[in-house]
Amino acid sequence: MTLTDQRVETRVIRPPARRFNGHKLTRKLHGWTSMVSLLVVLFFAVTGLLLNNPTWTFGQEPQVTSVSGTLPEGSITDGQPDFLVISEYLRAYQGVSGQITDYGTSGDTGRISYGSPGTSATASFSVSTGTFTVQTTRSGVVALLSDLHKGTNAATPWELAIDASAILLTVVALTGLILQLLMAKKRTSALVLLGLGVVGGVALMMLA
Repeated sequence: MTLTDQRVETRVIRPPARRFNGHKLTRKLHGWTSMVSLLVVLFFAVTGLLLNNPTWTFGQEPQVTSVSGTLPEGSITDGQPDFLVISEYLRAYQGVSGQITDYGTSGDTGRISYGSPGTSATASFSVSTGTFTVQTTRSGVVALLSDLHKGTNAATPWELAIDASAILLTVVALTGLILQLLMAKKRTSALVLLGLGVVGGVALMMLA
């Protein structure tokens, strides 16, 4: 037999097909989101505790400041205040900040109220004379943290951050639950604890 008559069989070694591993993916997702959400959980835990105990001011008292002056020309025309012009003037020259929470007139007195986390301000002015007074109340760090927890008068970026935190914590909770249910040895105890948690939560809501 010559070399040309020999047949060389070549075996093609193919890598095993990858299978979708839901348990592994869930575990990784749970680990990643848990690490990212650690500070989120800590922040909302501490601020929730402060929110539930409003008397814990740690010696901080609200600081009230007041400033008076006269509105510029064009702020009031024929007895009708231009709230946009007035508000922009107060923001630019009187240091007022925050979202407008209320505005209007009552008789000769006009008002614009502002709010931001931990701070509130009210500008009152005379429609006939144009004189104004701005009173600003800064309630301290504890009130600031409590308002951030609730999103009270918060800017859009912080509102989006709260939404993102809620989604993140939901993913952490669901992936953690799925991991427990995928473990046959811990499935029964996980379901029992889940049931107890649901019953306890509903009972507390009924007693609230």
